Amino acid sequence: MPQLHVADQHWSVAPNTNLLDALNQVGVSVPYSCRAGSCHACLVRCVRGEPADLKPEALSRDQHEQGWRLACQCQIVEDLQIEAFDPLRDGVPAQVAGLDWLSPTVLRLRLTPQRALRYRAGQHLVLWAGDVARPYSLASLPEEDRFLEFHLDCAHPGEFVDAARQFKVGDVVRLGELRGGALRYDPDWQEQPLWLLASGTGLGPLYGVLREALRQDHQGPIRLVHVARDKAEHYLQSELLALSAACPGLVIEYLERPQLPDYLLQMGVVSRQTRALVCGHPDTVDAFAKRLFLAGLPRNQLLADAFLTRS
Repeated sequence: MPQLHVADQHWSVAPNTNLLDALNQVGVSVPYSCRAGSCHACLVRCVRGEPADLKPEALSRDQHEQGWRLACQCQIVEDLQIEAFDPLRDGVPAQVAGLDWLSPTVLRLRLTPQRALRYRAGQHLVLWAGDVARPYSLASLPEEDRFLEFHLDCAHPGEFVDAARQFKVGDVVRLGELRGGALRYDPDWQEQPLWLLASGTGLGPLYGVLREALRQDHQGPIRLVHVARDKAEHYLQSELLALSAACPGLVIEYLERPQLPDYLLQMGVVSRQTRALVCGHPDTVDAFAKRLFLAGLPRNQLLADAFLTRS
């Protein structure tokens, strides 16, 4: 049976055992959120031996050459020595620069990293609070905002959001891996209609994408739709109002969840050149995507980012 080595301990494991399961079963705490190779919270380094990697494309070539793997996507097929991602050793320190409630359940977290981070609007970043790691989408705009901004949905208890509620300005958290994600703004879209369809805190990354589009002088019409649990959860309204006042082509619509089915029924695509970005709860993302496809939007013109439901 293959031997799994971590630090000065080792265990026998059955062949083809999932690496994440094996590590957690023997008491090596490796965080995870999705088990699908998307969140990258379960990053580990293979020091000796090679697992069977079911999703090698999830990491860059440089990461592979350095031995990094996603534990949830690996099977143990031979003796393997592992180092878990250590946020104190491998992460980037970032200081809490701001904390405020944008709605009754949405906490805005602003961080100032110890060193500058190159990113694009709409990307994800793994945040570490102690030994708890979760991926969050960036709501800030690179090269313009001096901080990294995240919108945390605190409607339900969760290990990370419970920790975040206790943050104070000046506290230090650790930054893990920066992920590409599906959302982005492409300057080639400048003349095309742009639809930004968000539910809940899916508004955060789309707010960043919207500001990026306006910064690049987007010429086509822009439609932003925010779906929320209730009226109190429509946040960033003053910021969006200011943007719409400066950009006559920007239309903003607010929906509560019970209104979504009727809205979808009358929703039509005005142009097959439309670019649609959808972000938020998986059910809402799926509902928007299905309706857009039925309305004639080509599949390659929709970018969707469904949030994990584990907090």
